[in-house]
Amino acid sequence: MKINKNWHEKHYDSLELGSRIADSVAKGMGSWRFIILQTVFVVVWMGLNLVAFFKHWDAYPFILLNLLFSTQAAYAAPIIMMAQNRQNERDRVQAQEDYITNKEAKLEIEALATKLNSIDVEKLDKIIEMLENMK
Repeated sequence: MKINKNWHEKHYDSLELGSRIADSVAKGMGSWRFIILQTVFVVVWMGLNLVAFFKHWDAYPFILLNLLFSTQAAYAAPIIMMAQNRQNERDRVQAQEDYITNKEAKLEIEALATKLNSIDVEKLDKIIEMLENMK
């Protein structure tokens, strides 16, 4: 088991089951695979209803198909919005973590610059002392 988790892993571990499901659904619905599968489904649905010899369970204006799409959209929109809200929260956390990291790096760089300056001053003092001793 990994001891030091980055903030992505900590954030994922803090999500509830519903949030994880919503993220998975939003990820799936925002993929080419979903678009292709849905297109195949629609073409098959329409094809079977147009050429059905015995029973047209959803005849031409395809009202049942429209009802299915309306229901899908009614559930998909809030799920996708929940996933976007969590993405915004992740972005805020990442920005805060980046800010803290940058602040710490700035302090370290300032400390190194101060140390380098003191080393330079010490070297210059020694050079001046050596030159004075040479006179």
